[in-house]
Amino acid sequence: MASILRRAAGAALSGARLVGIAALLGAGVVPAQAAGAIAIGACGTYGYAYDYKTLALAQTAALQKCGDRSCRLVATVRRACAAFAVDAKDLCGSHGYAVAPRLARAQNTALQQCYHHGGKTCVIRAFACDAKS
Repeated sequence: MASILRRAAGAALSGARLVGIAALLGAGVVPAQAAGAIAIGACGTYGYAYDYKTLALAQTAALQKCGDRSCRLVATVRRACAAFAVDAKDLCGSHGYAVAPRLARAQNTALQQCYHHGGKTCVIRAFACDAKS
């Protein structure tokens, strides 16, 4: 008898868990903002934007945040990540940037680009991922 009660209680608990999980998954269905951008300028200036509704809005925000006349867009992201690396001891020197499906890959590639262009102490200065990456 105790075994039957345990099975019945377990089945009820499992059903409740499934209902709870379904409710959590359903509650989280919200359209994601899914665009980002990075702009860079002279001597390590940068601006980045993420989770904007459109690429155009993300690009405008990144350029505004960069705030220098020399700023230009170097990366846009949709379902991806972008990273910007600069030589920490020579901000006006080497830099690198990259876009990749995952943040770690974007950061590694940006660092590799910075070192490839002569950087000695390259560090990640900025990164941006959209909501789906």
